[in-house]
Amino acid sequence: MEVCLNEPELVKLNRDLIKELLKGAPGEKEVSVELWNGERVWGKGDKLVIKINKPWALREALSTFSDLSLAESYIYNLIDLVGDIYLIFPIADWLMEKFKPLREKIRIWKFISKIPTLEEYERCWAEVKGDLHSIERDRQAVQYHYDVSNEFYKLFLDKNLVYSCAYFRKPTDSLDRAQEQKIDYICRKLMLKPGEKLLDIGCGWGALIIHAAKNYGVNALGITLSKNQYEYVKERIKEEGLEDRCEVLLADYRELTNKESFDKIVSVGMFEHVGQKRALTYFQQAYKLLKYGGIFLNHAISSSYKEFGKPPSQFIRKYVFPDGELLPIYLTVEKAEEAGFEVRDVECLREHYTLTLMHWVRNLEKNYERAVQVAGEEKYRIWRLYMASSAYQFLTGRIGLYQTLLVKTHPTGESGFPLTREHLYREEK
Repeated sequence: MEVCLNEPELVKLNRDLIKELLKGAPGEKEVSVELWNGERVWGKGDKLVIKINKPWALREALSTFSDLSLAESYIYNLIDLVGDIYLIFPIADWLMEKFKPLREKIRIWKFISKIPTLEEYERCWAEVKGDLHSIERDRQAVQYHYDVSNEFYKLFLDKNLVYSCAYFRKPTDSLDRAQEQKIDYICRKLMLKPGEKLLDIGCGWGALIIHAAKNYGVNALGITLSKNQYEYVKERIKEEGLEDRCEVLLADYRELTNKESFDKIVSVGMFEHVGQKRALTYFQQAYKLLKYGGIFLNHAISSSYKEFGKPPSQFIRKYVFPDGELLPIYLTVEKAEEAGFEVRDVECLREHYTLTLMHWVRNLEKNYERAVQVAGEEKYRIWRLYMASSAYQFLTGRIGLYQTLLVKTHPTGESGFPLTREHLYREEK
């Protein structure tokens, strides 16, 4: 269309569209919507103010009726979210449900199409190439997400840079304490003993292997595909004086040879990158690398049974975790058993991840200015939105977090496990 509308006309078009969109929407007492000229056009609350920063913002946001177009409108500052970001998600859910029917999409498009468009502007999404979940493509996907910069992650993670679900004994636990509790909880589940060989698949910034070597006397190997993490872990091992007991490799789990054998294996927050296509390969490789009687703890985000098979979040796929896949726990357990493992324990920690993410979001918001200096405005907005939306997904039970404890049982049937789980819950020293 020819763009020849004046300011009052653009304001009216947006005002009419917002009123039509949000008629009957939840949160009217807590949330409000403001146009670029400061006019409040919906809602009475100030806990969250949705700011429409550009006259064409809503056309961009609703261009595909998907989470991706809504997310991009925030990432590129067409729409801003000032205040409690969690209040946006019930409204977004309501909108997605409202416009499921084609007739509703057509009806609302009559309003949207009256708003002018703008020329394409710069994007910053991930581009990965190659066969899905090949070693090279997985390397690209991992490096896209984790190699933003170590300093960026330091702005919102705990002091040891643990980028996975923490373990809260009390909701009031600090993030540092909860992450330390998680790492030690994993070590107790693995029943680590001095002199044992431990493999950490996807070791992140090395907190687990360093803790296990220092406190349990194991010889630990961590592997990662992130160059930033690899360099950081090497330096941390040196600083801790653990060169004789800790090692890190820049490698994919499929690149380890069967000549290497481990007493225990752990994987925390890495299985999400494996995908359904490679799930059996992943567990088969872990099984081959373990000695008989060895234990494997797999800590991973899961899809709920009801959500599995639905189209994944386009926003998360495009901007956060390229090729990421969440499997329901039944499928994870099935592939582990198919590989030969005996399942000894499955524990859900869903609520713990909600608390973890809320800490991360608060920390990132608190360090907004530095985050923008380090990674740019778009990255800040992507990470803020992805972590807040993930907290909401965990809170509402659409995704979960499970620790699955597996054993490579002896041919005789001996597992080496105690008769009770009391050792898992003993008080920390």
